[in-house]
This record gives sequence, structure tokens and C-alpha cells, in this order.
Amino acid sequence: MAMASFNLPLAPHNKTQGRFQISCRRKEKERNNFDPYKVIEITPPPKNLGIRCFPPNLQCGESVTIEGQTYTISAVTLRYQLRKGKYEPSEKRLDVLSTGRYILNLYLENLLEKS
Repeated sequence: MAMASFNLPLAPHNKTQGRFQISCRRKEKERNNFDPYKVIEITPPPKNLGIRCFPPNLQCGESVTIEGQTYTISAVTLRYQLRKGKYEPSEKRLDVLSTGRYILNLYLENLLEKS
């Protein structure tokens, strides 16, 4: 399992064409591009962890560190919106679980399959 622990600050919001654009600052120019993701912890009740910058190649099962706590990615959602006859990206979202909860869910799913 790969480990990604990127926590970069967000640049100020830029208003373009009537909507806000969020851009991520890069500490070094040699690093890959970072994209803003809306991060939601999906354990009931869902908790919004804010907008964070991560590399664009995140996958389910990877670990990320947010505010000193480790989470495991459960789902990566890319939403598109039709504008002027073209689909444009509108939102990137990460659904995360605390690592302990993720492991517990895997264990309980295995028990359910065996019974």
C-alpha cells in the first residue's frame, strides 16, 4: 500500500467567470502538480475535513495524513458539469475513513463472507 502524506496550504481564491477557482501552492517547482480535493470522513455522521491539496493520482486504499491523523481513502469521486456543450471538471472529492475504522470494516466484511 502506497503512502501519501501531502498537506499543502491553499492559495487565495481567484474568481474567474463568476465562479471561484481554488489553486494549490507548490513548495518546490520540481514536485508534481497538486489538485484541490474536498475531503469527507464518511463514518456516521459524515464530517467535512475541508479542501486539501493532494497529487492527482490518489487511489482507494492509500493512506493520507490530515491534521496529524491518518486516514485511508475509501473512494475518489471526480464530478463533471456540462457547460457550453462540453464536460468540465467541477469537483474532486475524497471519501476517507480513519485507518482503524477501515481495518475494522475489512475484518467485519471478511466475517460476513465466511458465515
